[in-house]
Formats: sequence, C-alpha cells, structure tokens
Amino acid sequence: MPVGVKSYPMVSVIIPAYNVEDYVQRAVESVQRQTLTDIEILVVDDGSTDRTGDVVRRLTRHDLRIVDFHPQNGGAPAARNLALNHARGKYVFFMDADDWAEPSMLLDLVELAENNYLDLAIAGFYIETYFGKNGEHSTEKKSCPAAIYPTQHEFRVAAAELFDQNLLYTPWNKLFVRERIERLGIRFRNTFWDDFPFVLDYIRDVERVGVTDQAYYHFIRQREESETARWRPDMYEKREEEHGWMLDLYRHWGLDGDPVSMEVVQRRYVERLIGCIENVCNPSCELSASEKVSLIDNMISTDRAQLAVELAQPRSRMMRTMLMPIKSKNAQLAYHEGRIISFVKSHNTKMFATLKARR
Repeated sequence: MPVGVKSYPMVSVIIPAYNVEDYVQRAVESVQRQTLTDIEILVVDDGSTDRTGDVVRRLTRHDLRIVDFHPQNGGAPAARNLALNHARGKYVFFMDADDWAEPSMLLDLVELAENNYLDLAIAGFYIETYFGKNGEHSTEKKSCPAAIYPTQHEFRVAAAELFDQNLLYTPWNKLFVRERIERLGIRFRNTFWDDFPFVLDYIRDVERVGVTDQAYYHFIRQREESETARWRPDMYEKREEEHGWMLDLYRHWGLDGDPVSMEVVQRRYVERLIGCIENVCNPSCELSASEKVSLIDNMISTDRAQLAVELAQPRSRMMRTMLMPIKSKNAQLAYHEGRIISFVKSHNTKMFATLKARR
C-alpha cells in the first residue's frame, strides 16, 4: 500500500432504510456534505417495497464512499447489524434514513473524541415535528452543557442529567468506538425500539465520555407510519422491560440509592406510563371502553407505578395534574385523560408537540 494511504476510514456511518424513498437521499447527502471526508457510508435497503433501493443505488454510483446492501426485509436491528459486520471505521455513527445532520457534526465529534481519548462522544440534537402541508414545524433542542467525564464514576453520576435531556437513549447523537463494540460483542437486539438496549450495553461499563453542548442531528417526526405514532398492543410490557433495564443499570453502577438519579429514573417511568395510557386510548385500539379502563387500572395500581409517582418530581403544573389519576389509582379518570391526550395527538400535532416539550 502506498505511503500515506489509509486502509480504514475514520468513521463508518450506518443508515438502515425501509420505504423512505422521499427521505433517504436527503439523509445520505447530509452525510456526503460532512466536512470530515474520511468516512464510509453503509446504507442498508431493508427489503423496501418502494423506490428506496433505486435511490440508494443511484447515490452509490456517484460516491465510492457509499456501500449499499439490499437484503430481504429483516427489520432495523438486522439492518444495523449487517452494516456493523462490514464497518471498517475507527468510529461508528448511526443515522436514521428520514433524518439529516449538519455538515460539521462528524468532524466536531471526532475531534472531541480524539482530543480527549473518549470511548463515547455525545452531542445534542433537534426534534422537528412537522404538521400541515406547507412544511410548518416546531423545533425542540435537546442538549446539556459541554463536559468531559474522565472516570466511570463521574459519568455515572452525571448520567441522570443526560437521561433527563434524552441524550442517552438513542444511538444517533453519538460517536461510538468500533473496536469497543466488537470487543464487547454488542449488537442490536431483535425487538422494536431496539436502539435503547444497544446504548445501555455500551454505556454499562464505559470509561471516558465527552459531551458537547452543540446540536447537529435533526430527528424528524413527520410520517404517519412513524414507529412513534402507531398503536402498540405490547407497549406497556415493553416499557416495563425498559424500566427494569434502567433499574438494573443503576444497581450495577451502585447508584440505586442516589436520590437525584432515582428521581430521574422514576419520573421517566411514570411519564412513559402516561404514554402507555394514551396508547390504550389510541383510536386503533379495538378494546371496549370497559376493557381499556380495566387495563389502565392494572397499569396504575402496581407497586412499581405507585413508587414512581411518589418519587417523581414533575417539572410543570401540567405534568403534576396528569399524574393525579395515577397517584389516586383512579382508572376511570386516567382513561378520560388518555382519551384527551390521544385526541390532541391525532388532531393537533403542533399543540401535542408543544405540550410534550413543556412537560
């Protein structure tokens, strides 16, 4: 190999894509325009039934840094894992095919990681919720003050604030060290909302972590078929499982008795419990009203739910009000609350996004 020629790129960008023909080009082009050019772009067309595959093939012809895969549909976890198996970069960055990133993102994150010998670099991001037909949308920025956590303990204590600002849940605002992923044998699990357990596996014993207060990634809420908008019959069971993961993580960290950390964990759980109540009240749910009330009663009457509502310290009057039916174990009132939330969510996206941001 000639002197000065690198055999591996600095960053492998992984993009799973399924039926996103109207969005995937914007996502890929936002990576192509990165000021860091030493990258590879691994795009997995996950058995799309629209023109996503054609768009990806066309992009590949004009940029040799793009590597495309076209397996049968196996879901986002399998698509990400396929790309991980072929990734060659020192670092890995995950991106969704209907989102986009600002040009300086990768260079800034790489410099943060390289200058501070980080195992994980975290950035802020924007949530952009679209409503109407004229591109009108709201923008919510999620970020924390810049910081370097050189030890496990310092990061673990600070993680509560990072969780509180939603910076630790998803993989797409982070730069991971690929060698560490491989050494730990981490892969995405075959489940919906598969990204959270991947991140939990990575941060469980992570050493050096850095955070920038800058936001680069634009998470788009737009499509009606989005995973975050559909009725999920098993959402409550999934949220229970996730809460168990959080409790296990903080036990492992030795912070299960830390009041600040536990308040965040319990508030996170009870906020998502409200989401589960709304999910039951989704118009697509075919249960009868009495069956919905009974299901909600089972959710809010558990010791876990009552502990969470006791320890949580809501940040707004609206959220304090929303927790009252849970605290009083009033399933009928919680059902009506869920119906109101579901109605606003489906009929006034702008108001729903605004209220959610202010909770």
